[in-house]
Amino acid sequence: MLWMDELFKNKIFATHAAAAAGSVLLQVGSGSNKQLTAAQVLERVQKISGNSGFYSGLGWLILGRILGLGARFGTYEILTAFYKDGREDNYIYVSEALMAGIAAGAVESLVSSPPELIKLRSQVTSASRIPSSTVAMENIAASPLLARLLPRFLPDMRMLNHSVGLLSTLKSNHPNMFGALKEYPWMMTGSGAPPSVCDVRRPSDIMSFEGWGAFWRGLRSGIVRDSIFGGIFFSSWQFLHRAMLEWKAVDMHPPPRTDEEIGPLSPLAVSLAAGFSGTIAAAASHCFDTATSRSQCIVLPKYISMERKLLKWNGPGKRFERLTGIHPADRNILFRGIWLRMARSGISSFVVVGGYFLGINHLISK
Repeated sequence: MLWMDELFKNKIFATHAAAAAGSVLLQVGSGSNKQLTAAQVLERVQKISGNSGFYSGLGWLILGRILGLGARFGTYEILTAFYKDGREDNYIYVSEALMAGIAAGAVESLVSSPPELIKLRSQVTSASRIPSSTVAMENIAASPLLARLLPRFLPDMRMLNHSVGLLSTLKSNHPNMFGALKEYPWMMTGSGAPPSVCDVRRPSDIMSFEGWGAFWRGLRSGIVRDSIFGGIFFSSWQFLHRAMLEWKAVDMHPPPRTDEEIGPLSPLAVSLAAGFSGTIAAAASHCFDTATSRSQCIVLPKYISMERKLLKWNGPGKRFERLTGIHPADRNILFRGIWLRMARSGISSFVVVGGYFLGINHLISK
C-alpha cells in the first residue's frame, strides 16, 4: 500500500479524506455521554485500518456523488427551464430557485441513498475493531436458516453459552437448549442483539438480511436534509450571482437592459459563490444529515421489520421528530461534526462548479 501512503501525504487529498470520513464518524460514534473529537476519530482509523481506512467506501462515494449531483443539477435545470420559458432573458427569481432546489434535493436523496448507505457502513467498519483469530476459532457453524439470512456470519460461542447458562436455571427448560437457540434468528449473535454494521455492509448481505427497503433507510431525514441543502444552495447561489451581475453593470454606460449585455462572470467568482453557498447549505441541513447517518448505521433484520408492521409500531419522539426521522436520543448530538461537513461541502461545491466551467471553456476553445 505504498501508493496509498504517498497519496495520503498529499495535503489536498489528506484534508478531503479527513473531512469526509471524520465528519461521518463523529456523527455515528458520538453519544449523549460520549463526545468524540476529530483527533480521536482520525487516530482510531489510523490505528485500526491505516491510511487506507480514510478512503474506505471511496468507490461507493464516487458512484453516489455522480448519481446525486446528476439528479440534483439535472432536476434543477429542468424545473428552471419552465420558469424561464417566455421571458426576455434567462433570469429567475430567488424564490423560484429555492423551490426548484427543494425538489431537486428530494430527487437526489432518492437516487443517492443506496450508495450512501454502503459507503457509510464501509467507513464505520474502518474504525471498528475486527475480531482476532482466537475469537474466530471459538465460533460455531450457523444453522441453515441463519445461513440464508446472513451468509458468512458465525455465531459467537461464548455469548451463546452464556445465554444457555442463564436459561438453564429455569425449572422447565428445553432438553437441547443450545440447539434450539441456534434455530432462532433473534439469537444469531448469541445475545439477542442484531449483528453489527461490520457484518452487514455488503450489498448482498443487506438484501438477504434486511431486505431491499434497507437501502433507503433514513429516507425521511435524508429527503429533508437534501431538500434544505438544495433549496438554500441554489437560492443563495442565485442571489450571489445576481448581486455580482449588478455590481459588474454599475460602471457600464449605457446601462445594460439584459443579462446578455452584461456578459459572463468570472469562472473563479462563480465557483467561489458556489463554495460559499454550499457551506451555508451544509450548516442549515447538518442536523438532518446526522440523523440520516445514524439511521443508516442501524441494522434492522427482516423479522423485526415484520413484527413492527404487524404491531403497528410507532417511532419514538415528538411529531416533528417522527416526520423528519430524528431519534429523540440524538437531540444533543445533532450538530456534531458540523465544521467538517461545512468545509467538505464548500470545497466540493467549489471544485464541481469550477471543474464544470473549466470543461466548458476547454470544449469551446476547441
